[in-house]
Amino acid sequence: MLEPLFWLGLSILLVAASLTAVLVAAIPALQELARAARSAEKLFDTLSRELPPTLEAIRTTGLEITDLTDDVSEGVKSASQVVQQVDQSIDGAKKQAQNLQVGTRSIFVGVKTAWKTFTRQKPTRRTVERLPPTEQSSLTLRERETAKPENRRPKAEAYSTNDGYNESSNWDNDMDEEEFF
Repeated sequence: MLEPLFWLGLSILLVAASLTAVLVAAIPALQELARAARSAEKLFDTLSRELPPTLEAIRTTGLEITDLTDDVSEGVKSASQVVQQVDQSIDGAKKQAQNLQVGTRSIFVGVKTAWKTFTRQKPTRRTVERLPPTEQSSLTLRERETAKPENRRPKAEAYSTNDGYNESSNWDNDMDEEEFF
């Protein structure tokens, strides 16, 4: 009976010795753990003091960037509107210049025609072709106008194909060659 008590005592002694060795080995680890906990606590205090203002600054910066983006997009829109207005003004100026060019040409041609009319030789006597009174009333105004000798065209001139206004650059030149009356 003694033997089992001996073995029980010896095993309790060995368990106590191993627990003591574990505690002796764990003490430096626990001290390092305590130091790490203090460092973590200092870090958390620093973060709690510094992080909210930093986050607020980041949020404010984000809002300012959004405002600047809106301002830039509004500026781009207004610049595109200004470009469109300038483009429309240029188109209007081009149209006015074309109208002025056509008007100037018209005045030039009118003055040239008036000059030719005033400087041409007057015929000695006009021959008037009159219709009998029975046929006069049945003619329309257009037929009466075409019946007048000064309004008649020769057949070659009536069917000419070069009377179009296709080329505006040759318009002045064409006027020099035509006879008006």
